[in-house]
Amino acid sequence: MEKTLFEQMGGTYTRTGDYYLPAEKERHIGVWGQRHARYLKLNIKVLYMNLLTSGKLNEYLARVDALAKDMFFRLVAEYADRQGVND
Repeated sequence: MEKTLFEQMGGTYTRTGDYYLPAEKERHIGVWGQRHARYLKLNIKVLYMNLLTSGKLNEYLARVDALAKDMFFRLVAEYADRQGVND
């Protein structure tokens, strides 16, 4: 069987259920990324499926998780400064 262009460029497929999807790099997705994934899956199904089938879902969720984590820590620090907390 002839290789697809994706495979010729070094990509691989993994079987997920009944489908073969492009393999993604394993990246840690924290709580904020998992919550966003659940939100997408329930409310914006088209975007979720597009990211999943294109192999970009984990990368997208890891980026969302990192941004949310940075925002959370920045807000906590600002709130602590406002309240005069030193610890």
